[in-house]
Amino acid sequence: MSDAQARLNQVKDVLTFNRTATTIPFDPDCTKFPLRKDVPRRADAPPEAAWVWGENDQLGRINLLTPARVKAAAAEIKTGEKISLNLPLNEPEVPAFHRETFKHEIKDLAGGLAFDDLYTLNTQSGTQWDGFRHVSHLATGTFYNNTHTADIIGENTTLKDSIHHWSEHGGLVGRGVLLDYRAYADKKGVQYDSFIDHRIPYEELYLCGKDQGIDIRPQAQGGDIKIGDILFIRSGFIEKYRQVNSSEEWAKIARRPHEFGPNDQQRWAGVAQEEKMLDWLHDCYFAAVAGDSPSFEAWPTNRGMVV
Repeated sequence: MSDAQARLNQVKDVLTFNRTATTIPFDPDCTKFPLRKDVPRRADAPPEAAWVWGENDQLGRINLLTPARVKAAAAEIKTGEKISLNLPLNEPEVPAFHRETFKHEIKDLAGGLAFDDLYTLNTQSGTQWDGFRHVSHLATGTFYNNTHTADIIGENTTLKDSIHHWSEHGGLVGRGVLLDYRAYADKKGVQYDSFIDHRIPYEELYLCGKDQGIDIRPQAQGGDIKIGDILFIRSGFIEKYRQVNSSEEWAKIARRPHEFGPNDQQRWAGVAQEEKMLDWLHDCYFAAVAGDSPSFEAWPTNRGMVV
């Protein structure tokens, strides 16, 4: 961003009572943030990396879940109904991507008078958040905010990018936005299989939101998405999974050959890898995104990038 543009933003802020994030580190309490194409880049960051919250940051866009935004989200509660977003720990019965199966044991402590529960699981086997250590910037092998493999495994590990920082920050509490693409597709006669790499483009999500009465553009562009919202996309995986006839049939699907790359036979529906999708996900300034499929994006990628 040029000095002239920065000064113009300052004038606009005075006139509109906004606070625009222009220089790193961004202040999470700002009311306006730059578009993807205008984000300032750190010299030590890989291409396209939005490392804007400071060199020692561990939260990324979870920073946007400020007390003011959480309070505003709470004010929108209408009925107070509670809905769990977690699957049972043993679902899927056989995890995708050849991950370890969940195991539950009960330990008898005193001849039937007291018990403990013992769990063995891969935290990626079912409902979970992907932490910043999960997948690197593939071209450079760098994780968020200059975290490296040596920080994660080996003799001199650190706690950089550990997901416990999210918990210490207070977890993920904010306003959720659900796009029920599966219901929209059924309504419009769009037929697809959640167990193949069906790609949901931005335009389809826009129409899905419109059908639900939601303008999925950022509020700054006249839409309904607010800074710090948490996005949920239902693509129909769970519905399809529970229609499988037997454990044996599901095991064959879940254990399809897995390799990283376009020849991967692990195939799942999700959002499309496209520039419009990247712009939208970025420019809405979601605090987090989630879906009901083993991968948020359609897998495997059909382009030289992952969302």
